[in-house]
Amino acid sequence: MVTSVRRAGTTLSGALLAVVSLAGCGFLNPGSMVAPAQMTIGSQAFTQGVLPASFTCHGKGTSPPITWSGAPGQTRSYALVVDDSSAPITPFIYWIVFHIAPTSTNIQEGAHPPGARQALNSAGVAKYDAPCPQGAPHSYRITVYALNTMLDLPDGAPLQTAWAAIAAATIGRGRIVVTGNP
Repeated sequence: MVTSVRRAGTTLSGALLAVVSLAGCGFLNPGSMVAPAQMTIGSQAFTQGVLPASFTCHGKGTSPPITWSGAPGQTRSYALVVDDSSAPITPFIYWIVFHIAPTSTNIQEGAHPPGARQALNSAGVAKYDAPCPQGAPHSYRITVYALNTMLDLPDGAPLQTAWAAIAAATIGRGRIVVTGNP
């Protein structure tokens, strides 16, 4: 079943790649040609840029703790996206969390902030889908977006809808890249 979901997502992933490519430059934010402000992202769980097995299918499969700082003063909410830039169909999205309050500065391990919502991921479920690196190491990007609005999307929103809304509202961004080993 997962194989068919990933194959069916080829066209969707291509469209999302275009959205992501444009999102960081302000092209999808009408009236703004300014690059998003750079934020700082971190996690005490990552050492030497490695995603511990406990956050993958080779371990407990829980979501990692993430912290951030340096958002622009106009931030009205945050969104978080975890994806795999090494997947055969890129990007493969493991998690999208949005509707995160502007007062939040972190996501705890295995949880998401109160009131936050989750969009469908590439597997078609609205939750953290633990990465499962096989064959060779994979590069996983964890990106936090500062948004100029609170996205009015329901829990379980379609992946492309959520990602396009995030791209259109992005005013700040920070990213950490970690390697997951098979």
